[in-house]
Amino acid sequence: MNSITRRSALAGIGAAALAVGRSKSALAANKYDVGVTDSEIKLGTTSPYSGPASAYGIYGQAQSAYFEMVNDRGGINGRKVNLISLDNAFSPPKAVEQTRKLVESDEVFAIAGFLGTPPNAAVSKYLNGKGVPSLFLTSGALRFNDPKNFPWIVPFYPSYIAQGAVFGRYLLKEKPTGKIAVQYVNDDLGRDYLRGLKLGLGDRASEMIVKELGHEMTEPTIENQIVELKASGADVLVQLSATKFAAQAIRKVASLGWRPTFIINSNLSSVGGTLEPAGLENAKGLITARWEKNVTDPAEADDDGVKNYKGFCTEIHAQT
Repeated sequence: MNSITRRSALAGIGAAALAVGRSKSALAANKYDVGVTDSEIKLGTTSPYSGPASAYGIYGQAQSAYFEMVNDRGGINGRKVNLISLDNAFSPPKAVEQTRKLVESDEVFAIAGFLGTPPNAAVSKYLNGKGVPSLFLTSGALRFNDPKNFPWIVPFYPSYIAQGAVFGRYLLKEKPTGKIAVQYVNDDLGRDYLRGLKLGLGDRASEMIVKELGHEMTEPTIENQIVELKASGADVLVQLSATKFAAQAIRKVASLGWRPTFIINSNLSSVGGTLEPAGLENAKGLITARWEKNVTDPAEADDDGVKNYKGFCTEIHAQT
């Protein structure tokens, strides 16, 4: 077997030059790092199986099911993947607690596919200090794209700022006289999207944006904010938030008889996760921009990748 170290794992996926030292035993020829044996690669992650973002717990379940499939097919170069997935309740303190357990008690090789901006922000310094990779971190917040100061982080999502800028440029072209109301979640996701929107609007941002309202992930509803945004006189609504709140907003906008140009960020654009709960009739005319395939969109039903994914889901369902 070739030697496997955390450093070699990062180098193998094209990470930037690493400055964090490793012990001699970890780097010695034919030695494996923590969490790796001849037969196993132990990975860890946490997911919001409870709490205000529990709808995203399905992400963690899908990760676990995927690696079960990989293992059933022989694993990776003969090694089985042992993914330990714990509940973080979408709480930064809980994420720190559970991540420390994964690193110090379970002794995982790496954190993999960890979803969510606030919980990732809470554990980044800890993981970087320990020299534990956070591979394919699932957030587009700009703070995670910092290989100089956080060489052990490998982000996965496109930048939220870049995505927000796309919306701004679109509105400059299609609604140059529009009055824009913005609702955003008050964390790095929402703030980065808002920053990008303003960058895309350029020097017209202060003129075109007539109202901004932020909310916390722990709030039960944002419907009163939608009423306030409508009262601003806006004819454009940009929502930069999370799935539950998007469904609430779509339903509330429809019930108010408000007909703004309605833009939602890519994280909210799932047909099954957002639009169906909101009511497909209410969601007509929504605008978004996606960078990944939407497996619940009928328009992509014939895509080979979508077919393979649905086959995987059917196989897993049959086993449960």
